[in-house]
Amino acid sequence: MSDFTLYSTTWCSYCKNLKRQLDKSGITDFAEVNIEEDPAAATRVEGFNGGNQTVPTLEFSDGTALTNPSLAQVKEKLAALG
Repeated sequence: MSDFTLYSTTWCSYCKNLKRQLDKSGITDFAEVNIEEDPAAATRVEGFNGGNQTVPTLEFSDGTALTNPSLAQVKEKLAALG
């Protein structure tokens, strides 16, 4: 099972930047879902973001989400999940 799901789009520069940072840090165990290709995922992202399709949004195994997080925030959340 993945550590988290990263909701993104192909054109999002913030998504590309976060994925690059995650890769450099060795954080590679995540699923990526393009919300433009998955209407249910787009609706899920809207639920986390007050009706907005803001990406990147990361959903973690505990049901919480971070929107446009820094690498440090992702690392902190993963550490808290243990």
